[in-house]
Amino acid sequence: MNAMAVYSDEIKRVRDLGIDSAAIARATGAARATVNAWLRATRRPRAEHRDRLLELVAIADRLTGVMDDEQVGLWLQKPSVALDDERPLDAIAGGRYRAVSKVVAELENDSFS
Repeated sequence: MNAMAVYSDEIKRVRDLGIDSAAIARATGAARATVNAWLRATRRPRAEHRDRLLELVAIADRLTGVMDDEQVGLWLQKPSVALDDERPLDAIAGGRYRAVSKVVAELENDSFS
């Protein structure tokens, strides 16, 4: 499998969790048309977008372990008190993956239960 197909598969998995191309574009800083090109495996993400995309994928993967798949997309797009009312997608877009990761770690540890 070539690198473009690998990125395409990752995007398909994220989309299956309710995160559409527009939200992926917002999180990565790429244009929606660019995200669709990644999805079609006609382009691969450049470094600046690749990092944000892989961070989004990592967070989405972890969230599937603590909530139903259909809740993942909603959680990523809702303002979070734990992120000072910022949306997790926007935090990822702003390079604050670690802040989002810490919130997810709290969910994984059942600290919010």
